[in-house]
Amino acid sequence: MKVTCVGAAGTVTGSNYLIETEGVKVLVDCGMFQGSRQMEERNYLDFPYDPGTVSHLLLTHAHIDHSGLIPKLVHKGFSGSILCTPATTDLCRIMLADSAHIQEMEAEWRNRKKRRAGRHRLIEPLYTQDAAAAAMEYFMPINYGNDIILSPYVRVRFSDAGHILGSAIIELWVKEKDREVKIVFSGDLGSINQPIISDPTYIQKADVVFIESTYGNRIHKSKESTYQELKEVIIAAHKDGGNVVIPAFAVERTQEVLYVLNELYQKKQIPYMDVYIDSPLAISATEIFVKHPECFDETTINKLRAGSHPLDFPGMHFSRSAEESMRLNEIKSGAIIIAASGMGHAGRIKHHLRHNLWRPEAHIVFVGYQAQGTTGRLIVDGAKRVKIFGEEVTVKANIHTIGGFSAHADKDGLLKWLRYFNPTPSATVIIHGEPSSSLAFSNYASEELNISPIVPQLGEIIDLDIAMGKFKKEGIAVEPLEFNAELDITWEKLDDIINRIGDIEDIPDFKMRESLTPKLREINERLNEIREHLAGKEV
Repeated sequence: MKVTCVGAAGTVTGSNYLIETEGVKVLVDCGMFQGSRQMEERNYLDFPYDPGTVSHLLLTHAHIDHSGLIPKLVHKGFSGSILCTPATTDLCRIMLADSAHIQEMEAEWRNRKKRRAGRHRLIEPLYTQDAAAAAMEYFMPINYGNDIILSPYVRVRFSDAGHILGSAIIELWVKEKDREVKIVFSGDLGSINQPIISDPTYIQKADVVFIESTYGNRIHKSKESTYQELKEVIIAAHKDGGNVVIPAFAVERTQEVLYVLNELYQKKQIPYMDVYIDSPLAISATEIFVKHPECFDETTINKLRAGSHPLDFPGMHFSRSAEESMRLNEIKSGAIIIAASGMGHAGRIKHHLRHNLWRPEAHIVFVGYQAQGTTGRLIVDGAKRVKIFGEEVTVKANIHTIGGFSAHADKDGLLKWLRYFNPTPSATVIIHGEPSSSLAFSNYASEELNISPIVPQLGEIIDLDIAMGKFKKEGIAVEPLEFNAELDITWEKLDDIINRIGDIEDIPDFKMRESLTPKLREINERLNEIREHLAGKEV
């Protein structure tokens, strides 16, 4: 039996694991790579397996880094069943359509630039809205706790992961020869006592456990101190006369922030400020939340029974249209603007960052994980300037990172979840984390649980030999991009050169400028071709 870590090994994105046994191929997740330009180029590479030979896709939850390549998988020949919870099905319907829209808009924007530069090799979007809609035909919703027979050799059960609405831990039983092996994929585990949704389920039996490690080297702040910190930010912004801008993932994070704001308003602990949800996806996701009380915790259910809606309060406004969103750019103070994406690298939040980052009275609040290479990561790491829509924007706003909002379990939460297994699994595989986080969590688990975890690399094929208690590493399925550090430097140099070429209008001598233009245009075109070639695209 083999498990190939196609994604989310040595990184937090691109979750995709191929399980192969006796003629049966099953996938866990099919997520999009996000973050740096180099990482995102992986989305355009071919799958290192034939999608047409995969019988089932088991989807842990709807976040795009776990589901975002499903339309591409179907387009490339997958025709099996996609199993997930009903809430995940509903969320994927809106999230994949939104992702496709972004792909189409990005391709259109890049092609306009190519046409203006006289280049005719246009690019296609990663997938279209039609492809996203077609992929939904393969979804098969299943409820928590039900055993589903996939084949005479494989059965599966989904349990609540407590991460986002509908998120699941996957328990997979595989018969091979004269034994049955149980593999558990944690998916993304939630933190305890999150608002609205239930806590993660604790699993007791497994032969092999694949566990995420997004925050494997950190301890979250308590919910009390987290909410107090948000309260202080809002009070400060009101006093400073600026806006509060919150990049937030459309699913779960936006709803949790709304829940907390509602609590603070009801207790009269913060001054009145209009709250704008500027994300059609977040608005639709909030509507889906109401449809799935089976995922709610007892506190939320009791609030609803008492007639109190935790996601609705006076002064909350939904901005669905582009025109409504653009009007928010005219607001200089007194507004709390919540928009996607949570990492600031896509969506409407880019406009709000561009209009508020340079204002010293504004307050920018990051309430989720910021992957390497994203705009959000640059800002929280202290960048003095960031590039948004090709424009350099000075960072003068007050920057806040409130980690306690995380929908991921921290180090202690992950260790607690592992401790429930009895007996100790024969093998523990640590995935879904930056290398520093995964390796640190491996050390913590080794010391506290007396185990020897495996931390695979991206593309590593693992041969599970449970009977002998061994792991055998069997090569690489995904060819790694070589010379990563050198490539990063190359990207920076190319960007700098192209930016300099773009400043040709600053040359005061008109004749000199005109004489240089044809040559510079040729250089610019060649540099762009080199950039695409280095990124692994066909030029």
